[in-house]
Amino acid sequence: MDEKKAAILGEIPRLRRYARSLLRDRDSADDLVQDCLERALVRLDNWQTGDSPRRWLFTIMHHLFIDQMRKVNRRGEAAMLPLEAREAQAAPAEQVESIASREIIDALQAISPDRRAALVMVAIEGFSYAEAANILGVPAGTLMSRIARGRDELRGLLDDAARRRAIRIVEK
Repeated sequence: MDEKKAAILGEIPRLRRYARSLLRDRDSADDLVQDCLERALVRLDNWQTGDSPRRWLFTIMHHLFIDQMRKVNRRGEAAMLPLEAREAQAAPAEQVESIASREIIDALQAISPDRRAALVMVAIEGFSYAEAANILGVPAGTLMSRIARGRDELRGLLDDAARRRAIRIVEK
């Protein structure tokens, strides 16, 4: 395997994490990662060897995500079909998650996609403000505004969740 393809393969876990933060569905996130990788491999000559492919791949993924959201807005969201009784049986969770981490993930999913993308790029993926602004295709000031508003919104959502949890404990 050549050097470029090996470097791209090394970025897959980060791409999956970012895609899952943008989309609420694991399968849709995996499809987004696959589309990103396909586009990257077709346009492999656009990436400069020696540089990390990370920013290039995240830019591709973000543009694909925006295109996907535009399609959904034009066509409307897909509706889930009702399951038959035998298909609707619950299965135990494969991974145990703490209440706090679940609340954080839920709160992150509840904020707008623009703010969520900005927060994930900087706070989780570790991009600088300038890099994240470049990847998202917005001015640095807009990115900082989205991050500030997203953090405020997250704080409010998490405070509400903590209050609800405290009320449930007191009521029992």
